[in-house]
This record gives sequence, C-alpha cells and structure tokens, in this order.
Amino acid sequence: MPVLVVSTSLLHPDLTVWAHIAEYVLPDLLVNTASLLLGVSALTLCIGVGLAWLVSVCDFPGRRAFAWMLALPMALPAYVAAFADVGMLDFTGTLQTWLRATFDWQGQLPPVRSRAGVICVFSLSLYPYVYLLSRQAFSTQGKRALEAAQSLGYSPWQGFWRIALPAARPWIAGGLLLVWMETLADFGTVSVFNFDTFTTAIYKSWFALFSMQAASQLSALLVLLVLLLAGAESWLRRRRKFTGGGKNAASHYQLHGWRAAAAFSACCLTLLLAFFLPVAQLLAWALQTRDSVDARYLGFIGHSVLLAGGSALAACAFALILARTARLYPGNGTQLMTKLATLGYAIPGSVLAVGIFIPVAWLDTQIASLSQTGGSSAQMFLRGSVLVMMLAFVIRFLAVAYHPVDSAMQRISQNHEDAARILGLSGLRLFHRLHWGMLKGGLFTAVLMVFVDVMKEMPITLMLRPFGWDTLSVRIFEMTSEGMWENAATPALALIIAGLLPVILLGRQHQ
Repeated sequence: MPVLVVSTSLLHPDLTVWAHIAEYVLPDLLVNTASLLLGVSALTLCIGVGLAWLVSVCDFPGRRAFAWMLALPMALPAYVAAFADVGMLDFTGTLQTWLRATFDWQGQLPPVRSRAGVICVFSLSLYPYVYLLSRQAFSTQGKRALEAAQSLGYSPWQGFWRIALPAARPWIAGGLLLVWMETLADFGTVSVFNFDTFTTAIYKSWFALFSMQAASQLSALLVLLVLLLAGAESWLRRRRKFTGGGKNAASHYQLHGWRAAAAFSACCLTLLLAFFLPVAQLLAWALQTRDSVDARYLGFIGHSVLLAGGSALAACAFALILARTARLYPGNGTQLMTKLATLGYAIPGSVLAVGIFIPVAWLDTQIASLSQTGGSSAQMFLRGSVLVMMLAFVIRFLAVAYHPVDSAMQRISQNHEDAARILGLSGLRLFHRLHWGMLKGGLFTAVLMVFVDVMKEMPITLMLRPFGWDTLSVRIFEMTSEGMWENAATPALALIIAGLLPVILLGRQHQ
C-alpha cells in the first residue's frame, strides 16, 4: 500500500512546488546521494571485508576478542555517532579546545562537517553489516581451495584476491545491499551534518513547505532508486553459483612481527573510532548535564519501550503466522505472499511514513463525513495515533522478525508433527508441547532484534507520532537540531545500552 500510494502521486504533481524542487533541490540531492553511496560503499568494503579476513583466516594477539567486539558499532545508531563526532572534532569541540588550551595549538583539523565527514561516520557505523556476513563467508569456505592455490605458487594475499574474495561475493553483496538501504533510509545522521539527501527533502517538503504531494513524489523517486540498487545487485549475481567448503580444517595463518602488530592496530583503531571514542564523549556530556535529567525522561523511556515492545510483539506474531502458513501451504503463491509481506525493510522509514499517512488521512476524512458531529475528534481518529505508528513499524521490520522465526520453523520436521499427532496432540496443545519449545529461541531473537530497531528508528517516529508524544530518538533529534549536544547524551546512552545485548549475542553467534 505505501509503495502504491507514493507511486501514484507522480500522476498528480504539485507543479509549483515541484518546479522549485526540480530546479534548486533535485540536482544537489542526486549528487549528494550518489557521492554518499559511492564513498560509503568503498569504505565499508575496505573495513568490513579486511577485518573479516583478518579474524577469520589469520591468527594474531586478541583475535578471538576482536571477532565479536568488532560488531559493537551496530549498537551505536549512526545519528548518535554523528553528533558525538561533531561535538568532539568540530572547531569548538572537545578535542580542538583541549589542544588549544593544553599545547597553545593554533592549527585546525579538517572540517568534520563535510562530505568526507558524513561518509566516514556512515562507514564506521555500518561496516558491521559487511563484516559479519563476510566473516561468515570466510569462516565457512574451508581452506582446501586456499591450500591448493598455495600449491600452485600463489601467496596467501594472491589466494585472497583470486579464490576467497570471489567465492564470498554473495555474502559481501548482501551486506553491501544492507548498507545501501540504511544509507538511503537515514535521516538523523544527514540532519546533524546539514547534508541534504532525499530523506531530509521529504521531511522539509512535508513540514516546511506543507506539501504532501511533493513529499510523496520525492518518496517515489527514492523507492525507484532503492529498487534499481536491489535489481543491480541481483543482476551482478546472475548465472553464478557459489559453494562453500565447511569449517576451516587447517590452522589459521600465523602472523608474526610487524604483520601481527598491524592486524592488532587495525582492529583497535577501528573500534576506537567507531565505538569507544563516541561513547566516551557521550559519557562525559551525560555527567556534565546530569542535573538536567528530570521526570520527563521517564516518559521518554516509557514511550520508547511501549512503542518498541508493542511493535516487536506484533511483528513477531505476524512473522509466526507467515512462517506457519508457508509451512502448511508450500507453493509459489505462498512464497510470493511472503516476499511481498517482508519487502518493507527495503523501504526507507520516511517513505513509509508518507505512504501510510496519506491513506490514513483519507480514511479519517471518510470517518468524519459519516460522523454525525463531524468534530475534530472524529477527524483525528487515526492520524497521530500510536496504532498507526506501530503499523508502520510492523511493515518496516517484519522481515527482521520473519527470518529468525522461519529459520526456527525449519527445525521442526514433518516427522515431529506426525509423531505428536499419533500421541494425540493437536491444535493449541500441539503448539504448546512441540512448536513452542523449538520456536521460542527464534521468537526471542526476533523480538529482541525488532525491539532494538524500533528503539533506534527516527523518521517514522518523528513524522507519525502524536503531538507531544516524544521518545528517546525524538528527544535526541530535538536536542541535536538546536546544537545542544550535551543534553542529547543521556537519551543516546540509553539507546546504546538497549542495543548492546543483542549485538554481543549476534557477534558471539557468528564466531
């Protein structure tokens, strides 16, 4: 529905606003988006694939700890890392102020509020997507192919380029596609840097120009760009088959001397820049502004937990229905239904907000016309409600919930169910005695992942929330948009703590 709504908006353009956007806004949006995607792609590939190769194939001091710690930046939302880095590295920031006061330093660091700064922050926040999938690929390839390459005279470096990297391409492409989606969907990070992309243009069209038509038309262009990127990734993998060789049977490559030091330093530097320095800056700010924390924060936390918990439970319920239906009625129709139902993860949050608000507003108008009073309460029955927000989150993150639940469902064979029915189990008793025991692990993982994603998500919450109904992410946006970095530190730390547990479990799971 949201995709159809924003797509049909192109048939009825707002010519006045669209002429302004096409002349003054769209060229910069295209240049900014293209440069951002290219820069983030190149840097995340270098960081993610390189670190995955080191911890999967090589042996050096601290390798086992780095294997899961390198996933920690996933717990740090990109927009949180953005304002922490800006506050730390800007001309009036913590680092340069300390250098001037301590060493009478008169120089100036390269400006962090720049295109390169946006690319670096995105890359350091999103490289775990490429890292985790690449590590899984390298650790399951087996080393027979690499050993055969060595017997033909290839060095380990040549074996990486000629054997391991091409064989891992589907995993790397999958991680890169997730990076593209997250980059295109982001709103908070680019807002901190005042770097205009499609998401900021959609927000400004809605709340500054008050043109829902312009916002929906920009959303349609963004959806088209997402579909083009997904299609390009599938086209690049056409007619290719990739096989793996199981777990590594041989020992890791032993790194010694400067090579071991370089590998250790690369992992430490990445963690320092991507996680520990931003978190340290947030802790320092939170201690400075601890007196400003009042009872309102209980409301921010309560709203965030209520929204994330309700959305996670609803998404997992729908995921369970989908997985069970696909199990009972296998076929092309069911597979198509499942793919369509889980497409929401590829749609940016700002697009979903626009695509849901328009039909909801129409439905509110119909309710008001049928109401005898026609009062404002009837007109706002659905718009600005928590129910509509949860609907948007279920659409957005249903894929996140479905895959763990479906994987757990695959463990229940038909023999299990036949044996349970022979023993007299059916209906709810069958689900309780058989399915629940084997599905609860996948369901718990799904609830946890959706909960964290909803806690961190900003565009949907910002654009669809009821008036005065603020969450932690909205509080962060309000403070950072006014340049009050210190006051945004406390809600940012709460979001990081909420995301740490699943990230640590995810990192250890792939070891």
